[in-house]
Amino acid sequence: MINKLKKLDWGILLILVLLMIISTLVVRSATLGFGPNYENYDIKTLIFYGLGFAVAITAVFFDYRILLKGWIFLYGIGILLLIAVFLFAPEINNARSWFRLPGGLLFQPAEFMKILLIITLAVLMGRRQGEPLSFTSDILPIAAISFLPFMLVMIQPDLGNAIIYLVIVLGMLWIGNVKYLHVMIGLTAVVAGLILFISLFNTFNEDIRQYLSEQNKYHWYQRINTFINPETATNDEKHQSEKSKIAIGSGGLTGDGYMQGDSKNRRFIPYPYSDSIFVVIGEEFGFQGAAILLLLYFLLIYRMIIISFQCYDIRGSFIIIGIVSMFVFQIFQNVGMMIGIMPITGITLPFISYGGTSLILNMLSIGMVFSIKAHQEKYELV
Repeated sequence: MINKLKKLDWGILLILVLLMIISTLVVRSATLGFGPNYENYDIKTLIFYGLGFAVAITAVFFDYRILLKGWIFLYGIGILLLIAVFLFAPEINNARSWFRLPGGLLFQPAEFMKILLIITLAVLMGRRQGEPLSFTSDILPIAAISFLPFMLVMIQPDLGNAIIYLVIVLGMLWIGNVKYLHVMIGLTAVVAGLILFISLFNTFNEDIRQYLSEQNKYHWYQRINTFINPETATNDEKHQSEKSKIAIGSGGLTGDGYMQGDSKNRRFIPYPYSDSIFVVIGEEFGFQGAAILLLLYFLLIYRMIIISFQCYDIRGSFIIIGIVSMFVFQIFQNVGMMIGIMPITGITLPFISYGGTSLILNMLSIGMVFSIKAHQEKYELV
C-alpha cells in the first residue's frame, strides 16, 4: 500500500489543490446576491472536492486492467443509463439529462459515459498494439460504438457532451496510428459536413427558427445563429456573448478585485457559477488571473502526457490520451465561448465550475491516470 502511495503524482495533486482553492473562491463570488438557495455552493464545492480526492487517491490501489476486462459490461451500463435518463428523468432546463438523487443532488449519465467510452476505445485500439488501424476491422467498429452514445446524448438534447464524445474519439484515433489516407477522408467529410450544415442553416434559417421555437428549444437557434451570422443576429441573441466579453474585458490586466466585479456586466449572464464561471475570473482577477488558471491547466495536461509516454501498456496510454483530449477541448470550448471565438454550449470549465457529477467524474479520470501510473510494473496483456 505504501509503495502505491509513493507512485502518486504529487505534482498533479498540488495542481488539483490549487484548482480547488480557485473554484471555491470563485463559486462563492459568482453566487453572491443570488439568494439563499445559492449561499452554500462554495461549501458544496469543497465537499465534492473532498469526495473527488478520496476517489482519485483510492484509485491508485485499484488495478485499472480489471476495468479493461469488463469493458463490454461497462459500456452496456453506460448505454442503459443514457436510455433511462431520456425516458424517465425529469426535464430540467429544457433537457432530460439528469437524475434527481436524494439530498437534491443531480447525476448526469452523459458525464459518466465519457470515461466508459474512453475505456472501451482503449481496449479496441489496444488490440493492434500500435500497428496502423484498419478501416474495416478497427475504425468502422469504433465509429459505430461511439455513434450510439453520441446520438443518445444529442436527443436529450446535450450538444456540449455529444461534441466531447467526438473529440475523444478523434484524439484517440490520432494517437492510435490511424492512416493518413483515413485522416484525409475524415477531414474532407467533416469540412464538407460543416459547409453543408451552414448552407442549409442559412437557406432555411426562418423555418429552423420557427421549428425550434415551437419545440421550446429557441436557445439552440440563438447560439448557432449568433456564431454563424453575428452581423445579422439580434441584440437579444447576442446578449450573453456580448455581456461576457464586456465583463471579461472590464477586468483589464489585474481585475476589479475578489468579489468586487461590476455585477451590471454579468448580472444577466446565465449560470456564472457554472458554464460562465470564466467571466467571473476574467472580471475579478483580470488577464493575470486568467493566465495563471490556464498555466495550471497546461501543467496538469503536461504531467498526464508525460505519464502516458511512460506506460508499457499501450491501452493505458490510450486512456490517458482520451482523458487529455476531453480536458483540452472542454477548457478550449468553455473559455472560447466566453470570449466569442466558439459557439455557446453547456460545457463547464473542468475543476472550476460548480457541479457535483462533472467534478467527481473529472477526479475519477485523474484517479484512472494514477492507477495507470501505479500498475505499470506488473504489465501483461490481459
